Amino acid sequence: MGFIDLRSDTVTKPTEEMRKAMYSAEVGDDGYGEDPTVNFLEEKAAEILGKEAGLFVVSGTMGNQVALLTWTRPGDEVILESESHIYYYEAGGMAANSGVQPFLIDGKDGMMPIEEIRKAIRPKGRVFPNTSLIVLENTHNRAGGKVLPLGYMKEVYELSREHNIPIHLDGARIFNAAIHLKVSAKEIAKYADSVMFCLSKGLSCPMGSLLVGPKEFIEEARRKRQRLGGGLRQAGVVAACGIVALEKMIDRLEEDHEKAKILYEFLKDMEIFNVERPDTNILKVKIKINKKAREFLAEFKKYGLLATSFDDETLRFVTHKDVSFEDIEKAKGIIYKVCKLMD
Repeated sequence: MGFIDLRSDTVTKPTEEMRKAMYSAEVGDDGYGEDPTVNFLEEKAAEILGKEAGLFVVSGTMGNQVALLTWTRPGDEVILESESHIYYYEAGGMAANSGVQPFLIDGKDGMMPIEEIRKAIRPKGRVFPNTSLIVLENTHNRAGGKVLPLGYMKEVYELSREHNIPIHLDGARIFNAAIHLKVSAKEIAKYADSVMFCLSKGLSCPMGSLLVGPKEFIEEARRKRQRLGGGLRQAGVVAACGIVALEKMIDRLEEDHEKAKILYEFLKDMEIFNVERPDTNILKVKIKINKKAREFLAEFKKYGLLATSFDDETLRFVTHKDVSFEDIEKAKGIIYKVCKLMD
């Protein structure tokens, strides 16, 4: 039995055009800066985001960790939202790799209150850690794919300029945010000093992410990537997919948002759920009855639907290119059937 897989947009398969691009990619040794396909991808990514330079990394987590290593020193403090990906899903990397401590701020829809950020910035003094970085996440995964408004990002950016603190944007799904806001990704990225974005989610590449920022920052980030074991050789075979993604796969993300809204319109009328209207392709669904998320997930799977959860009380559905509109209709039928059994 084939599954309708709504666990994540990371399950997407590369397109036929990507597979052909992999086969014919011109390659060289990226360790010597001699892979022309990687070089072109890095330049293209930087141009699209409005930054000076780019660095190809194997994953979004590596991109974020390289950014932390580059912007901070051991013993520094980093301000970030309490449910951010860097804090929640990167295996303690900020402590283990960079030796920095988090200053966590509870946000609403992924947004830390501006005044709370202001208060979190440490004064200078021998007993305080140095506040060396502010991290934002757009879209925000655990907030249900919520998009940070441009006005909010501008406020955080202006505050950071007052204190000469750089901003790193975990923009794993920045192009989803751009589609929602009806702006270019460059308009979002201008309010951050460095940006990481993923090729392997809605853009459907088999692997890879980009870190972009100032030229000097990227030069140092390349050294930090090496420290983490991320030095690459003939990586053009996968970078070729990224070029196709940036040229062909961004605009189609709007379809994923449409699929998520169709599913939302169905789920919002079910009394056992409390579902938030999605900005993008992630649905966050709170369970209102005395059943755990794992029980729903097990039943869904029996009927051919895969999903995941944020916690015991919260389901997550993520739409993507490999789930069709017809699949969404089938998923609705499975969810209805399971909920009748569970209620």
